[in-house]
Amino acid sequence: MEPTRKKVGILGGTFDPIHTGHLILAEAAYESFSLDYVLIMPNGNPPHKAGQVNASMADRTHMAELAVSDNPHLKVSDFEKTPQDYHYTYATLEFLKRKHPDTDYYFILGADSLVHFHTWMEPKRICDACSILAATRDHMESEALTRRIQELSGMFGAHIYPMETPNIDISSNMIRERVHNGRSIRYYVPAAVEEYIYKQGLYSPA
Repeated sequence: MEPTRKKVGILGGTFDPIHTGHLILAEAAYESFSLDYVLIMPNGNPPHKAGQVNASMADRTHMAELAVSDNPHLKVSDFEKTPQDYHYTYATLEFLKRKHPDTDYYFILGADSLVHFHTWMEPKRICDACSILAATRDHMESEALTRRIQELSGMFGAHIYPMETPNIDISSNMIRERVHNGRSIRYYVPAAVEEYIYKQGLYSPA
C-alpha cells in the first residue's frame, strides 16, 4: 500500500502586515481543498516589490506567527529569509518538491494575478511544481476566468482551480496608512498583531 501523499497549500506575500483577509483566504483554501495545512510564507525580497517593503523580514514573519498561533493548520515558513537578490516562486517551489517528494503543493493566489501570470519568472516551472488555487475574491467574471485558465493550461500545462472566497476589501497598504494617520486597525488584523505593530512602532510617522 502506497503512503498517503500530503496536500499542502502555500500562501505567499509580503504580509506587511498580515491581515484578516490573508487569514480568511488561507482558511478557505484549507477547507475547500481538504489540505493538510497551509504554509504562510512571507516573501524575502520579491522582485515585483523591490524597495517597497516597509517592515523587516523578521517583523513580518513574527507578525504572521502571532496571527496563526491558535490555528494548528496554518503554519509560518521563513524559508525566504535567506539573503539573496530576489526570491522567485519557481525556485522556492522546486526546492520544496525536492525536499518533500511525498507532498503535493497548492499555490494560492488571487484570480486577478492570472492575467499577468505569463510574465512571472519561469511560469512553466511553477506549473510543473504545483497546482494553483485561484481565489475569485476580486469579482473576476467567471467567463473571463474560465478562458484565462484554459489559456494558461494550454501554454504551461497548468492545473488551476477556482476558489470562491469572500470579497474582503482590506489591504496591507490600507493598514499601514491607517497606522500612519493614527486611525484604528482593530479587527483589520488579529489583536496580537495590532499590539505588536504599536509596540514596535511599525508604520508610524518617523
